[in-house]
Amino acid sequence: MPDPAPDSSPRRRAPRQPAAKPSQPTTPPTASPESLPFPKDRISKLRSATLAWYDTHGRSLPWRQQQDPYRIWLSEIMLQQTTVAAVIPYFQRFTIRFPDVQTLAAAHVDDVLRLWEGLGYYSRARNLHQAAIMVVQNFGGQFPADVKLLQSLPGVGRYTAGAIASFAFDLPAPIVEANTERLYARLLALQDDVRSSSAQKQLWQFAESIVPARRAADFNQAVMDLGAQVCRPEDPNCPQCPLLKCCQAFQSSLQHVLPRRQPRTPITLISELAVVPFQNKRFLLRRRAAHERWAGMWDATRLEISDERRQQIPCPPSHQRSAKPRERSLFPQTAALLDPTLQQQIADQCGALPGILLDSMELTYSVTRYRVQLLTVLCEVSGSTTKRPDTEWFTAKDLASLPLSRTGRQIADWLQSFRERGGSP
Repeated sequence: MPDPAPDSSPRRRAPRQPAAKPSQPTTPPTASPESLPFPKDRISKLRSATLAWYDTHGRSLPWRQQQDPYRIWLSEIMLQQTTVAAVIPYFQRFTIRFPDVQTLAAAHVDDVLRLWEGLGYYSRARNLHQAAIMVVQNFGGQFPADVKLLQSLPGVGRYTAGAIASFAFDLPAPIVEANTERLYARLLALQDDVRSSSAQKQLWQFAESIVPARRAADFNQAVMDLGAQVCRPEDPNCPQCPLLKCCQAFQSSLQHVLPRRQPRTPITLISELAVVPFQNKRFLLRRRAAHERWAGMWDATRLEISDERRQQIPCPPSHQRSAKPRERSLFPQTAALLDPTLQQQIADQCGALPGILLDSMELTYSVTRYRVQLLTVLCEVSGSTTKRPDTEWFTAKDLASLPLSRTGRQIADWLQSFRERGGSP
């Protein structure tokens, strides 16, 4: 899980409503005294200081109000690769629409994807739906109080399983995510790249050694909050840290250097072409395949092309290099067409051969390590179409209810604008 948005304002956490005790909970094994990176007396002081700080400064978050395994699981999946500030409104909408795991399991996956739209990393939404079905079918609608069984759910890894076991069932399960990874690396003055296998092993062993048998949920939430609010990535607020005396990085003046990480992979610039055939007041879209980015979402038909080739595409004369609607001309324009190779590549994907280009827009977006320059064109259809199982014609009104990626929604809004301006082939 990534670093939540920095939040330095102290807020007393709301008291949690305890959940019913699980039957025969499985407690994770604890580290032996010989393997502890800190002496036992220092660990005791670390636990006490951490919990005392949390009782005053712990964040009040929607999923912490009660020990509901469903809400905790949902929040942890949403928080993967996403900040707390971005997640809160999605979490609130999700729990209104799907108040429990049974409701989520019974929903159509398109409804889940549509509600997830804009949060990114859409495989999380598909895994969420599949996991809900497994909980209902395999566990009687109850999340198991067992780290290993929790890890059998799609999208639930070691950290997420530990978080659910700890936060929902108060089991002393270790957790290591972005905030605690940074906190622990500084406490240990860990010199290795924190993403290396040896460093990860040390961090998990340390997490296992310090989580207490009592108030495990509060402790794990406390160390996450410490990492988010105090032990920040760029400007750690060491004078306000309750663990200052335990921190080996501070004692060695390394808190601004640690943790160490390999340099990020450079951003790669690529160009894409997206094509939307238009016929009989309907737009042809394609559902993304399981192996593709945004799998299961509806989208324009896309191709990765060279930047030179993108620049050579004969966009309509009114084309502007932005997502703004084009201004229609009173004078006839020379028909613009894609080159035959691109036409055939598009037809092979969607079953419709692109004809005259009607409108176009360009936008830029980022995904993982790529910066994408996307040119989208709206076109007539040349000749007959071939029906494909992964394509469908939609009216402008239909677009509002479809699950789309963020750029897909921008394209849909642009198409809607085209229809509102009376555009027609």
